Amino acid sequence: MTRLVAPPPSPTRAEVLAWLDTPAAERSGLYRRADDVRRRWCGEAVHLRGIVEFSNVCANDCLYCGIRRSNRAVRRYRISADEILEVARRMAGWGQMTIVLQAGEAPSEVGDRELGATIRRIKQETPLAVTVSVGNRPREVYAHWRECGMDRYLLRFETSDPALFARLHPDCTLADRLRCLEDLRDLGVEVGSGFMIGLPGETLDTLADNILLCRRLDLDMVGIGPFLPHPDTPLGGERNAWAKDPEMFFVALAALRLAHPRARIPATTAFDAAFPGRGRDLALQRGADVFMPNSTPAPRRRDYQLYPGKPCVDEEPGHCAECVVFRIRGLGRTLGLDLGGALRYPVGPPGNGEIP
Repeated sequence: MTRLVAPPPSPTRAEVLAWLDTPAAERSGLYRRADDVRRRWCGEAVHLRGIVEFSNVCANDCLYCGIRRSNRAVRRYRISADEILEVARRMAGWGQMTIVLQAGEAPSEVGDRELGATIRRIKQETPLAVTVSVGNRPREVYAHWRECGMDRYLLRFETSDPALFARLHPDCTLADRLRCLEDLRDLGVEVGSGFMIGLPGETLDTLADNILLCRRLDLDMVGIGPFLPHPDTPLGGERNAWAKDPEMFFVALAALRLAHPRARIPATTAFDAAFPGRGRDLALQRGADVFMPNSTPAPRRRDYQLYPGKPCVDEEPGHCAECVVFRIRGLGRTLGLDLGGALRYPVGPPGNGEIP
């Protein structure tokens, strides 16, 4: 049995700021270092976590999100449990050993119970790990889903700045979001969170605080990606804070890997939206170790547009799966065919209290 030890010490704020402030001419070295840390802690395997966007109904009015409550241009939908199971039964054959059930935040007692029943069916009928991502819920709802078999939960805090969070999310507070993450950890769920890169008004200090919060929360997975506001939202005309230096998206990713070596870090879809056709490949070469292909049935994909430029909206899940495998193998990486669960810090190299 692997013995557990305390994680390597968290970097100082000054260290994180130095990584984020790496001059353009020296960023290739930062990326190599992050990729080396990823290799040493996570290995060469890329784990696939297939996303099924089962509903775009949302009760929230976040100022940048395309499926916000006030966007009347959205065709609302909800995929049935049978449709979800139809996809889930095929996912292992695509190399996707985790299903991510993602939807807008639309709490209801009936809907939450139905989701629990769907989770139970997936666990009974497939070998998959189940990740859920549907926003804030009371502890008792998370506990019910955990009893049904939920393995992981993904809930991004988006920014560590309470004032900026409040501006962007009129329906909840950063404290509410952090309370949910604490509840999930207490319930024994693998916890994923993360943040957007380039929110209006964001500075290097904000980014550093975001990264340090991820480490302080000891997150099992950290999903980050560029801020890309949907045009049909109040922030649709806002520029990314790093629009003049989009490489900052990858600098932040590399700094995150150095700060939190054992985290599962996905190459999120938004990287491909910002860098069409190559963004996720670059992310996998600069610290990421997870790929999250879209496994939503094709007829619904165009109706789940959180941000503009989302790739693969016209593809069938099977075709998308083949493309993902081709991309990963083209990078010289292998597919992780286990469940790709949370990593722990083992005794011995590199868990010697130092960040490589």
